[in-house]
Amino acid sequence: MIFDLIRKRNGNWKDDTLSGLTVALALVPEAIAFSFIAGVVPLVGLWAAVFMGLITSAFGGRPGMISGSTGAIAIVVGVVVRKGNEHGLTLGVEDLGIQYLFAVIMIAGLIQILFGLARLGRFIRLVPHPVMIGFVNGLAIVILIGQFGFFKTPLLENGEAVFENGRKMMTWMKQSEIITMGGLALLTMAIIHFLPKLTNAVPSILVAILAVGGISYFGFETKTISDVLYEGWDSRELSASLPVLSLPTDIPWRQDGVALLIIGTAFSAAMVGIIESLMTLQLIDDMTETRGSGNRECLAQGGANFLSGMFGGMGGCAMIGQSLINIKSGGRGRWSGIVAALTLAIFILVGGPLIVQIPVAALVGVMFMVVIGTFEWATLRTFGRVPLSEIFVIIAVTLITVFMHNLALAVLTGVILSALVFAWESAKHVRLRRDDSQEGVRIYHLQGVLYFGSVREFGERLVPSNDPGEVIIDFKEARVADFSSLEALNAITERYKSAGKRIRLRHLSPACAKMIDSASELVSVEMADDDPHYIPAHL
Repeated sequence: MIFDLIRKRNGNWKDDTLSGLTVALALVPEAIAFSFIAGVVPLVGLWAAVFMGLITSAFGGRPGMISGSTGAIAIVVGVVVRKGNEHGLTLGVEDLGIQYLFAVIMIAGLIQILFGLARLGRFIRLVPHPVMIGFVNGLAIVILIGQFGFFKTPLLENGEAVFENGRKMMTWMKQSEIITMGGLALLTMAIIHFLPKLTNAVPSILVAILAVGGISYFGFETKTISDVLYEGWDSRELSASLPVLSLPTDIPWRQDGVALLIIGTAFSAAMVGIIESLMTLQLIDDMTETRGSGNRECLAQGGANFLSGMFGGMGGCAMIGQSLINIKSGGRGRWSGIVAALTLAIFILVGGPLIVQIPVAALVGVMFMVVIGTFEWATLRTFGRVPLSEIFVIIAVTLITVFMHNLALAVLTGVILSALVFAWESAKHVRLRRDDSQEGVRIYHLQGVLYFGSVREFGERLVPSNDPGEVIIDFKEARVADFSSLEALNAITERYKSAGKRIRLRHLSPACAKMIDSASELVSVEMADDDPHYIPAHL
């Protein structure tokens, strides 16, 4: 990476505390922005960040990783909020959409808990490296694009904001305002980059936010968090109130399509949350040279989402941007995430007037640095140096992440493409070597994996009319992988029987022999008995 954002070092109480304070500042505008996307008031997103951050930091599988309300979850649940409000208008129930949201998040949490109990978190190991690169690059681009929205302001006509479909229309700020905000963002980036060269006593990100905040307060007038609040809800203040029990009691579950809508959305939210969290966990693992627990993270995230929905939060998952900020600032232990969550709660309850004065430019600068540190710049050097299929997977995952904002679909697509490429390439590496050293017997030495992708070519090479009456297929350097290969062996056996010839298998590994024996009622294959005790070491 161009900037040495991640330093592999052990954390301590001081680093974790200061890092947690830094992360708390960065969580505020993100939570507010994601509340916009979901169509809910800021407190729903802010308290979600508190619940997610506190519970996953205390009980999750990856110390130092930060969870909160995220754009990926906001996009998924935003649809159900809008449809719930539409249903509420027809039924005369006010704010039904928010109840749909809480039900979705609670069910999603239960699904994630079941996912963890079933110990399915380990399946993240099946994600190939090109998919990981595409995911990281796509997420970096999404974060980058999201920052440009802060350079916009409400469109006015005759001094009044213009609305379309219930939302304020936005337009670019004046050129002078963009220059001022951009300059402050660049100053933030410069402090973050150069301060560590002088001292590591305090997190450079925290210093940058405070310094730019002071400059903005005493010198340059620029956009602040209060302006962001006003753009969404005509209010420049953060409401100070504790979360309350918000059970969704008015949902018309028996109405056509309602249960399917909520449960289907909950499953999508659960999968998106798990995939984004486990991918982020793996990324942080690689950066810190430590190992987290995917199953434990699923359990903690599920519990956090369930409680978040129960107490009026929009849910969420791991946040790659804030996690990198935490790691960059020295946060390595659980205490850093706990401090961030508790500090954010204090901000909501008593620190609102101070927080809303933070210039957005400082937070945009921080996120720009996160983008630089997140993007896998080595990707640009892979062209012409790795197989074209790998590059295609990277680009496909990146584009789906950027344009569809569906991380689950992007990762799933990448895994499927990688599997297809692997199957295609593996099918080319099945070899049959003929051995006629024994009189009256022809031995075929098979090399490679016999599976659905290679059985056709394998079957076409064995022609009964070209072979003597006794044929043996030697599996010393091969193995049987699936039902397609068993069926192919059965078909070949029948062909040789029909031709009045005998074909047998030998040197099967115990696992392959067991597979054939288990399918004996479905396939008829004869085993050679000349070497019954052979166990190939490499299988």
